[in-house]
Amino acid sequence: MSSRCHPDCQRAAAAKEEDDSAERAATVAANLISSARLILKRDSEFTEYSAQYLVDNALGGKEPVQQGPPRSTFAIADCLEHLVDVASPKTEADLEEMAKQQQRRSKITVKGCLECAFKEGIPRRQHWAHLGCVSKVPPYASLMPRVPMKGEVIEVKKLEDALKLLKHGPVGAKLHVFSPDIDRVGEDGVYQGLAGAETRYVGLRDVIIGGVDKVNGVEVATVKICYKKRTSLMKVALNRIIMLLQHHADESQSVEPTHLLVDFIVPRLFK
Repeated sequence: MSSRCHPDCQRAAAAKEEDDSAERAATVAANLISSARLILKRDSEFTEYSAQYLVDNALGGKEPVQQGPPRSTFAIADCLEHLVDVASPKTEADLEEMAKQQQRRSKITVKGCLECAFKEGIPRRQHWAHLGCVSKVPPYASLMPRVPMKGEVIEVKKLEDALKLLKHGPVGAKLHVFSPDIDRVGEDGVYQGLAGAETRYVGLRDVIIGGVDKVNGVEVATVKICYKKRTSLMKVALNRIIMLLQHHADESQSVEPTHLLVDFIVPRLFK
């Protein structure tokens, strides 16, 4: 993170072990859009779009969050007011509102982010705040240029259907993450989920499937994942079936067997 970043952002980044679910979902959605536009030659090169814009706007409403004064009424005073607000110490009311916003952010999904981009357009990464920015969206953000795009979200549940979609480009998915197993994979290893008695289920993480190959006769998917603030490529076994437990008040109940990769999603862009 830049040394010129606001101190509130630096403190927020230092306080968390990894990006939250909203930031992960927005990052995957933005990357899927970038890949789709490159494949369709809408962009001449891979162009990064703003994940933070999606975090700020994906929950929707009648107007996008960044909507500010119309150009005819926008004034320097609006900039000064925003700068004073950013520089002022947070009040108790501000902290409470930030906590509520964090709870709302947990509802942000890859699907919601893609639908937001199709509805409102999306700015390029350099035209919006950095991912993880905790400052309020400034009133002049409505003047930031957005790339218009139209499309629909395609979702499939079965792995075989996802592999068909993969022929046309990267596919978003969720990965069942187990620790410390995921930390031990390494560059040449294959992630196979739980592997020992000390294994702990972490949860689902949004990832991007880039391709499928075979390693020692085992079919694997190469996925891009952001885990513990580190983005990396990892091979995931496609033939691995796991059984999870749902914990209730007085007992644990098994759920249906599942692959490590589930809930597949892609954006289909219209002309």
